[in-house]
Amino acid sequence: MDFGILLGQAYQTFVRELHAELAARGHEVLGASYGFVFRALAEKPLTASQLGEQLGITAQGAAKVVDEMVRAGYVERRPDPADKRAKLLHLSERGNEFLGAVRAFHADYERRLIERAGPEQVAALRAALGGIVSEAPDPGGQRDFRPL
Repeated sequence: MDFGILLGQAYQTFVRELHAELAARGHEVLGASYGFVFRALAEKPLTASQLGEQLGITAQGAAKVVDEMVRAGYVERRPDPADKRAKLLHLSERGNEFLGAVRAFHADYERRLIERAGPEQVAALRAALGGIVSEAPDPGGQRDFRPL
């Protein structure tokens, strides 16, 4: 099998398992780009404009993503104490639960992979994938894709 196809199929298998796990826990699965929003807001609250800058999209595009995440109950808008006109975006309790479920899945997936393939092979796979990512050319100012 062509390496690119194999790599893509492995990723899709991972994503399908992740989505099934999240659905079993009662979480609505959103678009792939939402992973960055979860991780960014877990680091610190941001305005929609700041989030858009980090995502490399317009403030209007960020607002659309945020609106969907607010409707799903994952993000909350709260007043910015430093600027009463602005709203800061925070992960809601449900958003933090979602991110925790994702992180637990990632750890469990790697643990199961170690059980099947062995720690040396998983370490080598991590090193090879990390090398591919770190040696990739600059995407032209676009934000790197950061899945959940």
